[in-house]
Formats: sequence, C-alpha cells, structure tokens
Amino acid sequence: MRIYQLRYPTSKASGPPVFHEGPAVRMKGRKPPQIHTRGLKINHLGQTGISVTDACFGTMTFGEQNTESEAHEMLSFAADCGINFIDTAEVYPVAPRPETSGSTSCILGRWLKNRKREEFVIASKVTGRSAGLEWIPAYRAYPEEPTAPPSQPRLDSRSIVAAAEAELRRLQTDHIDLFQIHWPDRYIPLFGSFQYRPQLQHQDIVPFTEQVEAMGKLISQGKIRAWGLSNESCFGVMSFCAAAAALGVPPPATLQNHYSLLHRTYEGDLAETCFNLGVGLLVWSPLAGGALAGKYLGGKLPVGSRFALFGERYARFNTERVRQAVSRYVDIAHSAGMEPEHLALAFCRERWLVTSTIVGSTNMDQLRRNMKVFTSSETHSNGLTITPDVLRRIEAVHVELRNPELID
Repeated sequence: MRIYQLRYPTSKASGPPVFHEGPAVRMKGRKPPQIHTRGLKINHLGQTGISVTDACFGTMTFGEQNTESEAHEMLSFAADCGINFIDTAEVYPVAPRPETSGSTSCILGRWLKNRKREEFVIASKVTGRSAGLEWIPAYRAYPEEPTAPPSQPRLDSRSIVAAAEAELRRLQTDHIDLFQIHWPDRYIPLFGSFQYRPQLQHQDIVPFTEQVEAMGKLISQGKIRAWGLSNESCFGVMSFCAAAAALGVPPPATLQNHYSLLHRTYEGDLAETCFNLGVGLLVWSPLAGGALAGKYLGGKLPVGSRFALFGERYARFNTERVRQAVSRYVDIAHSAGMEPEHLALAFCRERWLVTSTIVGSTNMDQLRRNMKVFTSSETHSNGLTITPDVLRRIEAVHVELRNPELID
C-alpha cells in the first residue's frame, strides 16, 4: 500500500505543496496497549502504529438511555470480548442537554479507573461550532462554570486545549489516545444533507493551521497520542493534512464519518483521499440508528428506542426510501440465514476502507448479538460473513436505492 504525505517546499518561491511518498508516523514515548482480542481483527489508526480492534465500543447513550451500572456492565462485556477501543465525546450523551453534558466520559472514567489503562485505546472529541450547544464552553472550565454566559463552542486553539483537558479530568486519565474534531468550525452539509450551499458558510472560520497547532501542542505535552477528524469532507481532510505538513505536526490519523448500507457516499472521493493520505475510517452508526435491524418496519416504534425517544433527531433514518431499502436488506439477510443487524455490521467490517466500526448498544442483549459479527469463532461457525452472492444482491439494492438517508 502506498502512503502519500503532503510536504510543503522549503521556499515560498518553490511552488505549491506536493505529494511525496513518506514513512508511517510512529507515536513515541508511551507503552503500547496490551492486545487481547479474543479473535477480533487488529488494525492501526492511520499512520500512528496505534493498534485497535476492528470493533470500537460506542458510549453515547451512557447517562441518558443507560444508567452507570448498565454502562459498566456493557463496558466489561465489550472488554471481555476483546475490544480495546472505546469512543466518547465531550458532548455526550445524546441527545445533548446541559443537565447531562459530559456525563458519558465521567461514567467511562470511573470504569476505566479500575482497569489497566494501557490495555485500552480511548478516543474522545471536541465539539465543533454549533448553535444550540451554548453551554459546552462553560463545562470545559475548571471548576465547571454552568452559570457562565452562553457561547457557541468553537475550534480555536484555546477551546481545543480546554476541551481536551476537561475530558482528561472526566476520564481520570493522563492522556487521550485519539482526540477528534467532532465536526468542523466551518459550515458543511451534515447529518442527512449532501448539497453544499456556499451562502451558508460562516465568515469567521478558525483557520486550519490554528486547529492543527492546538493538536500539535497537546501531542507535545503528552496529553494526546494522536488526533483525528469527524464528519469531514475531502476539502477538510486535504486542508488539515496540508496544514499538518506545513507545521511539522503529525497528520490526522483517522476520519470518523457515517457509513452504512444506507449511506455510502464515503466510497467515492473520500475513500481515494483517505487511502492516499493514510487516514483510517472509523464508522459511526453502521446500523443507521437501529433502522437496519428492521425493528421500525411496519410502523413499529419499540419503547425506549431512539426513534421513540428522539424521533425528530433521527428522522433521516425513517423516510419512505429508507424503509424500502431496509426491507430489501432484511430480506437479503434472512435468505442468507443472518439477522438483519448482522448483515449491516458484517458489511462494514469486511470493507477494505474501514479501520474500525463503532458498535453501540442500549442493553446487553443487543451487545451480545452485535458482537457475534466480530468474534472469529462466531464468524466462522455461524457464517456471519458476506458471501459474493450476498454482496451482489446488496449492490443491486444500492444501485436502485442509492444512499436513501440523504434528504437533498
């Protein structure tokens, strides 16, 4: 595999930045995690050499849909399955609100305190610009200042550093292995939107260089081992990589974007960009908010489900086109002797472009079922893989009902 890195010429007169083949960037100074995977596959986070399992445990329901005791039970089960990679964010749990802000990472931190820290790769995120989350900056202070005047979260250097330090306190650890920009400071179409509308662009965007410098500072201080992006575009990935090359900062290791049977836009320009720059894909919502499990078909709305609790927030997963596609994928799964959620997770797991798939659950039964896709003994004995015939049928549905989650 060829890895390309953006390098700037030594002189401004020498021309624009160019691509050069470069060696992988290896993080130094910390004891590598002890890997006991119980059969899960191991991949590296981009060019860092940090080893993670191909299943990452997502925690965004902790403190909202799940109590702390439920969360700790699921974390322990995930660890017992061999997962060494856990993802959180300063804005969690979802749906975000001031009363619970940051509680997910606190719950994770209390569990992690009783574990061997070096056995886990912990990822977190700093919140990007967003109207409606004006309480976030106050919760980055130490001590927290919930009565401080509201202000939109931004991605200036001071805010990125403050967010990382607040997460370190919540997680009760001296370092975060992967610190990600949750979404950009600039406008881009997200969460079901696809068409770019330049009239919506902000005028006061934090420069890419300032954001990269902040990540470089955190790395040099030992507070984070690597950094990544989330909910980004090709322009964003390229710009961050170019800024990192110019500043001599390690490039972003990963891109955490939505990818599923219902949303495959990543497979185009982003796949080419990230492949050639050595940026690994972390998949969020591989089950499309649970829709790909088929549990919402026929107008069903299970008690306690995301659609029941936060229907408007997840409306893009519950359109007529989505239901048509889900129904077809459910039929494919059943004819192959699989559960619908196993088909969706196996699809992500087996794609060449995926480094790790984030698996989240709200109860132990869901987690047990989902993990069957990732443990080798289950995969081999139960046939939880995508055969060429099943893949052909998936592609036929995709061509007919391409990316049905998109609302524009």
